[in-house]
Amino acid sequence: MRRQIPTITALLCFEAAARTENFARAAREINITQSALSRQIQALESFTQQTLFARNRQRVKLTLAGKTLSAELIPLLEKLEGTFFTIRSHSNQSGTINVGVYPTLGSRWLMPRFLKFAEANDNLTLNTITYLNSATIDPSLVDLAIVQGSPPWPGFRVDFLMGETLLVVCSPKLMKKPVDQASQLLENRILQHSTRPKSWEIWSKSLNEQTHLSPIGPMFSQFEMLIDAVKGGHGVAIIPSILIQKELLDGTLIKAHSHECTTESAYYLLTPKVKAGIRRIEMFRQWFLEQSSP
Repeated sequence: MRRQIPTITALLCFEAAARTENFARAAREINITQSALSRQIQALESFTQQTLFARNRQRVKLTLAGKTLSAELIPLLEKLEGTFFTIRSHSNQSGTINVGVYPTLGSRWLMPRFLKFAEANDNLTLNTITYLNSATIDPSLVDLAIVQGSPPWPGFRVDFLMGETLLVVCSPKLMKKPVDQASQLLENRILQHSTRPKSWEIWSKSLNEQTHLSPIGPMFSQFEMLIDAVKGGHGVAIIPSILIQKELLDGTLIKAHSHECTTESAYYLLTPKVKAGIRRIEMFRQWFLEQSSP
């Protein structure tokens, strides 16, 4: 059955006229005569049985019906344009790749690998898009994304990247050596990450002790700030080991307890299903998985 929609030419003419509020300027943008554009608009008005523009000499204004059509049409045209861009670039090895990542993981773990890949593939431009919560990832903006948690993530292809180990750490200014009992940690100020408030409970439950810690303390929205607070001697915190390799090596952070907790959740590499198969994305994904050891 034939679809009951106007021609794409009429829709493009309407979009240009709605955006510029000037038929002459809109006609120049899409490289047709003003009279041809006017005929397309008239045909669209006939199709919708609505007046879409209020004409006033050189200027035109959208009517209520025109505003409604414009609000619905523009996102559809943008999506259609993006679809054709994706299809055209499907087998292209050059171009841009947008990688989503948490801020601290991006700066401390991803960036060295990012730069290594960029040096070997100078035909690609690598961009980062940061988020604090994986629930906010927009598949239309990212080509690949690193998340921490457990599957599923609907709409994405999921690859296991690496496990996660949680450590309780502090500054050597706060204590000289690890405590023997987990409960002794509560003698210090407890610092926490706001999006992972159950870290202390998860860590303490993995111990062979009866004490399960669910402490209350200052919250930080980013691990970078939390790490700086711990390094400054303001308290103890649970931090993924992958984020503090440098500090553990140079001694600016030490373990406040010897126990290391390997969590059930892990880090995963996500690819929007609609972008799976695009050559440059697949190339970066494969290289990335090969480089994912901490």
